[in-house]
Parts: sequence; C-alpha cells; structure tokens
Amino acid sequence: MKAFGIFATPNHAASDSYVRVTLGPVGGIPVLLPAAGEALVPEILPRLDGLILTGSRSNVCPDFYEGPPHAEGTPEDIARDSTTLPLIRAAIAAGLPVLAICRGFQELNVALGGSLDQRIQDLPGRIDHSTPSDQKYGRIRTAKAHNVRLTPGSLLAEVCGGTEIPVNSLHNQGIDRLAPRLVAEGWAPDGTVEAVRVRDAIGFAYGVQWHPEYDWETDAVSYGLLEKFGMAAEAWAARRRWPQAAE
Repeated sequence: MKAFGIFATPNHAASDSYVRVTLGPVGGIPVLLPAAGEALVPEILPRLDGLILTGSRSNVCPDFYEGPPHAEGTPEDIARDSTTLPLIRAAIAAGLPVLAICRGFQELNVALGGSLDQRIQDLPGRIDHSTPSDQKYGRIRTAKAHNVRLTPGSLLAEVCGGTEIPVNSLHNQGIDRLAPRLVAEGWAPDGTVEAVRVRDAIGFAYGVQWHPEYDWETDAVSYGLLEKFGMAAEAWAARRRWPQAAE
C-alpha cells in the first residue's frame, strides 16, 4: 500500500505485469487482495485457486524477523506484511498453490521462520543484485544479470532441462537464515539463495528471487515456471466444491 495521486491517498496496487501474466501463462483471472490484515485470511482463502506473492519497492519490516532497523528512507509496508505473512502460512497449510516472487520470496522465508539480509550489496564477497550487471541495459527489467545454479532434479531444472539459467535481478534484500521448512534449489554465483520450495508442502509452494513475470513472453524458463503454477491452480480449482445454484 502506498500514497498515490495529487492528494497522496493510500492505495492498494499491483503491477500490470502480474495482471498480464495471470491472464497469460497462468491462465487465471487476477484478483488483487487488499493489505487488510490477518482478519482477511479466513475470509479470502476459500475463494482462491492460487496465490502469487508479488514483488514491491518496499522491504519486509525487520520487526517480523527480529532484524536490525532499516536504513533511513527504506520503504516499508507493515500493512502488507501483516496480511501476507499469516496468509502464506494458511495457504501452505491448506495446500493452496503458492508462487512467491522477489519481495514475495522474502515474505515466504520470513513467514516460515527465516531472516533477511537487508542490503546484499554491502556484504563482503557479494554482488550487487539491485541492477543488471550488464550496465548497457541500464535498468531494463528483462536484462539478465547473473546465472543461477539449480539443484539437479528440481522443478526449475526440469523446466529448463539443465542446471543453470540466467535471470534478471532487482532486489536489495535476500535470504540470510533459511526458514526450516524451505529447501534451497537455486543459488547466485555469490551464494545468495535464489529459488526455494516448501519442504513437505501439500501443494505447489515455490519461490524465486527474480522476476519471471517480466520476460515470460521471451524466456522459456519463466514461461514454464508460471505454467507449472497455473497447472497446479487449475487442478486445485477442479477439486473445489462450488455451492449448488438455487433452483
């Protein structure tokens, strides 16, 4: 949630890229969930067939993982955190398909008991993940910034038919302590965790640190990951019991 317009009115918003990707390879109808707090969870969860946790400029508030305060000026969104963290736990417990992207990837780790590094680029031996490494591309969101090494036999290794893929990179935060229920399945060259699955999850529960929603029209791996999530959501929808129409 952020201020928008000439009156700086608080708004609940999602990028059009998530709308298009849901209508596209996911094959669903996008529904924006408001950052309305934990009370939203039991009301909205039975109405969903899948949950995409989106990226955002804001960082997960360190109060939720007992981290140090953010540097002055770092954007936070506690209303979102207060909604998504319990929603993630409830969705995974129910078996609802979950795909966590960038900030959503970080939320997934925090929701399940992990912690975050706030500025990876300031840590010894780490690369700057906030902009593409090939500077001729500037800040184009589809530019490949670095490779990710994948676990053989993992979901993404299956999608790409190999164990290494190039990805875009637009984040400052990253996983510090991996949540106990998460299994790392992808790493950047500097060791940053880039892909995870939820151990023993009932349904599809996967997270990536990069942005497949930006380049799915040209990148087969991005398309394949989103398609896998869409298939899981479709299967979930087929199992749902809709109320009988009144005669």
